Amino acid sequence: MNKKEIAEIRRRFTLEKNNITALRGCYVNEKREIISTFDKALCLIPQEEAEMYLSIFKRTLSGVLEKNLLDIAFSTSQVADSDQHRLLSALRRSELKDEDAIRDFWEKIIPTIDIEGNCLILLMHDSYDMTVHAKDGAALEDSTHVFHYILCSVCPVKMTKSALSYSAQDNEFKSRSADWVVTAPEYGFMFPAFDNRSANIYNALYYTR
Repeated sequence: MNKKEIAEIRRRFTLEKNNITALRGCYVNEKREIISTFDKALCLIPQEEAEMYLSIFKRTLSGVLEKNLLDIAFSTSQVADSDQHRLLSALRRSELKDEDAIRDFWEKIIPTIDIEGNCLILLMHDSYDMTVHAKDGAALEDSTHVFHYILCSVCPVKMTKSALSYSAQDNEFKSRSADWVVTAPEYGFMFPAFDNRSANIYNALYYTR
């Protein structure tokens, strides 16, 4: 993927433009034990919360190519017959509705996480209805193409310190209790790659902070 293709996908992460059909999450502790999992519809959660999720996904496609964003290639044999590619394809094909594939994904990714402390693994599916353009840039009427992809973000979850905090509602400062908060993603990936405005199942885009 090049800068233009990455930017096109990143522009989708707004309340108006996204078509995220599934949002799955897995919260694990420092011992890599699952604390909880969830399955949400982004369109049904409060706007402020939805924007926070979108911000995380947008951050997962940020940075410099060949430094923060790396193309990961699958060999022909891996695409034809490998557990990794088969699992990614099942997640994408089912739009994250295949519970066996979801459980298998959690089991495979959790042992690989190299983050100190608790973390949140987010996985989403988006359907991008694209208008096809002619060589001169003009949109072709009644010509659309749907790009289905999944995006994963792995975020550290850290404990904040108790502190004084201003309450606008009460117009005074009050003590704020320590709490667990999700921080910026440490790494993640997008599958398949978005090359030449179409799906390339032979590639994925990997993000590292």
